[in-house]
Amino acid sequence: MQELEGEARHQARNARLAFATKADAGTAQSPTKPRPVENDLMEVLEQGKAAFEKLRETALYPFHVAVSKPAQKAYLGTFLLATTSLFLLAVSTVAYALFYYNFVPQVSVERTIHLQFGNGHPHGTATLGSSLASLQPYDVSLLLHLPRTPNNLAAGNFMLDLSLLAAPGSPSVPNIPTTTASVPGTTQQKLANSRRPAILTYASLITDTANTLSGLPWHMLGWKTESEVLEVAMFEGLEFPRGSRNVAQELELVVEADEKMQFYEVGIRIVARFGGLRWIMYYHRILSYVIFTSLFWTSSMISALIAWLVLALYFPSGVTLVKEEPTRSVIKREHSEPEPYEPSLTEGLSDTSRTFPTLTRHTPLHFSSRGESSGRSEELVKEEEDVLQSTGVQPLIAEADDEGEGAETSGFRDSGIGTSLDEDRRAQVQRRRKALSGGRD
Repeated sequence: MQELEGEARHQARNARLAFATKADAGTAQSPTKPRPVENDLMEVLEQGKAAFEKLRETALYPFHVAVSKPAQKAYLGTFLLATTSLFLLAVSTVAYALFYYNFVPQVSVERTIHLQFGNGHPHGTATLGSSLASLQPYDVSLLLHLPRTPNNLAAGNFMLDLSLLAAPGSPSVPNIPTTTASVPGTTQQKLANSRRPAILTYASLITDTANTLSGLPWHMLGWKTESEVLEVAMFEGLEFPRGSRNVAQELELVVEADEKMQFYEVGIRIVARFGGLRWIMYYHRILSYVIFTSLFWTSSMISALIAWLVLALYFPSGVTLVKEEPTRSVIKREHSEPEPYEPSLTEGLSDTSRTFPTLTRHTPLHFSSRGESSGRSEELVKEEEDVLQSTGVQPLIAEADDEGEGAETSGFRDSGIGTSLDEDRRAQVQRRRKALSGGRD
């Protein structure tokens, strides 16, 4: 039995040496064939295609950056920021308008007083409403339009009694006594009272005659009348205490004279004496608008940012970024018996060493010629013997005697290397053993 095994090993070794000798002889006899023109043309086309793809990627790079996910997020954030800013600017403008309307009162209030004649002195009332504000100084004056009649000239000095009254039915203010107004049937609280004298401007007989003659044409045309307008200051710097019930809502005027006087018109003028912030806001409106609107807008933006941070802190989105690892497709191969090597099938193939491109991030496949691979055959034989000795695999005599038979092909054909994957070590050893045994003459 041992003799048979030794003889089988000897025959297998002779077959391997014969196959290696024949491969070396074939390599020495067959000259290197010239590289076909089609391959050069294909390489030029591939290079041109690669250059075109690179140029296209370079030209479309700004567009890709503009439509990328980070750019879209930036566009959305910018749009939301601009929309929020404009909305808060409009809100700030409305807030400043409301603040100006409530903080700055009317600068001038004018009312007409309709005097009542009958029993007693002439008197009249007028309603002020909510035109006045508390803690705001006012200058109050009466406007009397009087004709220069003999009765008015004979009256000389006459007294004007002006009272500012609270609203009807309002609660009484402490430290201010409730008095009965001169108007019959009304009882209202006086918030302020003032008495001032008034008199028509004196003119001598000669002066009055000269003025009348010089203005006679204007009198005839109706552009001038024999009357005079008196402006009598009744309050200077009048200020109401804090609170709406402390602000005057109505007024009452009583004219005290010894003679029956005639009036064309009687009115009152209340002018606000602004100071501090109200003076700045009224006399510098544009500057005040810019400053206060900017302050309102800034505070609104800060409040919105704080609110967004709080919501982001207490209500996280829950989106976690997972780094995607590049995956490689693995082709599962079934272990099958390798096909026996047939030398006739490789006679018409190209014997030129080539490198074949593969997918991105993969090592290119390299095909070695027979001359390059013959040197490795002996090393593979030694490795095979070592593997056989270490694993105890017995060679098969029947497989060593098989010879590949196939029809010879004519013409030039490429090897097609670059489409197979490596198998395990045991299958490689078995394939090489069969190939070496099948190349025996």
